[in-house]
Amino acid sequence: MTSSNAADDARVGGAQVRESVAHCVTTLSDVPSAHWSALSGGLEWTRWETLEHLADDLLTYALRFGLAHPMAIPRVPLRISSDRPGGPGNVIFGDRSAGPEGLLSVVQACGGLLATAVDNADPMALAPHVFGASDPEGFAAMGVVESLVHTYDIVEGLPYDGVPPEDLSRRALARLFPDVAVTDSASATLLWATGRIELPGRPRRTNWRWYGEPSRPR
Repeated sequence: MTSSNAADDARVGGAQVRESVAHCVTTLSDVPSAHWSALSGGLEWTRWETLEHLADDLLTYALRFGLAHPMAIPRVPLRISSDRPGGPGNVIFGDRSAGPEGLLSVVQACGGLLATAVDNADPMALAPHVFGASDPEGFAAMGVVESLVHTYDIVEGLPYDGVPPEDLSRRALARLFPDVAVTDSASATLLWATGRIELPGRPRRTNWRWYGEPSRPR
């Protein structure tokens, strides 16, 4: 394998964002409407709210690279609101009358915007994030992680397979969790790294973060 191919095998970009969102949509498309008002596993949000939060993440990550100078503005100043006390604070919300299918379309559209934004941004550009400024590849990896782990959250307790795809998990771990050694499988390691599960010899994490800062100098 050439070094170029090895780099491609580790890269995270728009294709991986689209793939992770497709995994989300495929996994959740058969969840009946009656289940969407129940809480997501391990969260204080309903399944509907969790999916709205995912759409919101994907959109706001994309918007950062719509700015001519992303680092000049801490965040795009959109109004944040919540449908209820304790619910997620978002800038966008799904139309309830469109049902879960409609909300999944919102997620797909927001994921497509992020994929397009990161693939067309200057790869050396930086944009602010609470865990430190990151580049387009870092934000792509963040979108992948958000899509995979929140899909897992939503189907927890339901008879659907929410285990993240192995290749996407491996790429996301390499980009955002350089401190985490992969054990068992990349998918299980990603769920452990984000506080979703425990693994043999690895108690469930109660505090965690990713490292989106680019490793190469700017």
